[in-house]
Amino acid sequence: MGTSLEPTHTELPARQAPHPDHADCRGVASVLSRVGDKWSVFVIMMLGDGPKRFNELKRMINGISQRMLTLTLRGLERDGLVTRTIFPTIPPRVDYELTDLGRGLQQPVKALGQWAMDHLAQIEAARTKFDQRNDG
Repeated sequence: MGTSLEPTHTELPARQAPHPDHADCRGVASVLSRVGDKWSVFVIMMLGDGPKRFNELKRMINGISQRMLTLTLRGLERDGLVTRTIFPTIPPRVDYELTDLGRGLQQPVKALGQWAMDHLAQIEAARTKFDQRNDG
């Protein structure tokens, strides 16, 4: 006749407690911040069809400064996604190329870029609608 206050679903799967300092989240966040920034995405896309020289990359990536390209390539190299090869010529020739790890990132990056292109009009319309609602 009455309602029981006893729990009925007591068999829940065991759950691992999160690490106290969330180091795993911070680690993933640092990787995503590298591979998710726009310049890294462009560099990975441009290196997809083989090694390139610095100035070649700079010409291919519209709007990137020399300093930003240098920092982006250095970060990608540090993360093991790009290799830098110096050829002992006069002047020295430096090529940048994706590593196996970097090549593994190509498909997700291309898919993300394609998704952005496919949905650009919808996103711009949503932004306009949002801005109009929130401007007054």
